[in-house]
Amino acid sequence: MLRRLFFTALTAMAFASTAHASEGTRIQVKGEIIDTWCYYSGVMGGPDAVVGSAHHTCALWCSAGGIPVGLLAEDGTVYMVIKIEDDDTSNSSPTALRMAAHTIEADGMHYERDGLNYLVVNRVVSDLDIQNLTHEDYGNVPPFSIPDPNK
Repeated sequence: MLRRLFFTALTAMAFASTAHASEGTRIQVKGEIIDTWCYYSGVMGGPDAVVGSAHHTCALWCSAGGIPVGLLAEDGTVYMVIKIEDDDTSNSSPTALRMAAHTIEADGMHYERDGLNYLVVNRVVSDLDIQNLTHEDYGNVPPFSIPDPNK
């Protein structure tokens, strides 16, 4: 009897955690579509160098190569974008490629798990094009992204 109660309690806890993980919160968020590899790895410089117009081309190549896109919100929160509107995936989708480095306003479902934020964009409310003109500081190809042949 005790064993059955224990199993029942364990099963109920498992279903409760599954239900909790699948719950999302509808949000509207404004931010820049970013290349998550360069943003998190630092291979192309700090967070200020891997956004905007200086990083646009790299963001296109990374997305086309399968790197997931993210949305860097105005408050600094990074959302891993799971899906944008009707596209099947966020990486290498026509919508993600078209919006690389653009500032957008998105309406969607926010999910959080293990400290990571995920966003399913139901609708792009507005696409403000590239707003972050970092090429003025870093050039169109930042000099630190060109390999040094002497090393």
